[in-house]
Amino acid sequence: MSNQILTFRYSAPCGDMILGSYGEKLCLCNWVVEKHPGRVDKRLRTLLDADYVEAPSGILREAIRQLDEYFLCKRTMFDIPLLLVGTAFQKQVWERLLDIPYGQKLSYGELARQLGMPSAVRAVANANAANAISIFVPCHRVIASNGTLTGYDGGIEAKEYLLALERNDKPDTLHQ
Repeated sequence: MSNQILTFRYSAPCGDMILGSYGEKLCLCNWVVEKHPGRVDKRLRTLLDADYVEAPSGILREAIRQLDEYFLCKRTMFDIPLLLVGTAFQKQVWERLLDIPYGQKLSYGELARQLGMPSAVRAVANANAANAISIFVPCHRVIASNGTLTGYDGGIEAKEYLLALERNDKPDTLHQ
């Protein structure tokens, strides 16, 4: 492999994350302790034909700055260039996630309907779960149709934390 994904470990209040940049774009913001270990890493390494290298980059420094502001409730939108790495369908789902406003939630069923695929709830949920850029691509804002929190790679506690933060509920500090 000749390409590199530059990485940095970030300690969020709700769990440790690995940030990664490829070229001049953020391609990774994933949980160190994840529900499906290795799935995101394998996809990124394969599709980008790249290895992980722990090294700083301007994009990673900017991602850290923006995450710090987000966790201090001083940022509600991110403006960092993203590289979405996946299938055309996955990218379509992730692009739609970017439209969910800060502090709002959407069900998997509603997300499927908005994409014009009302019977594809499970496929939409799987694409949501495959998101490699957590928080920046806000998959935590997607919930079950009955309002319960389900299916978050960083764990339900992290999802609860992020949603409470966005509701200005001042969540308790969690560490995984």
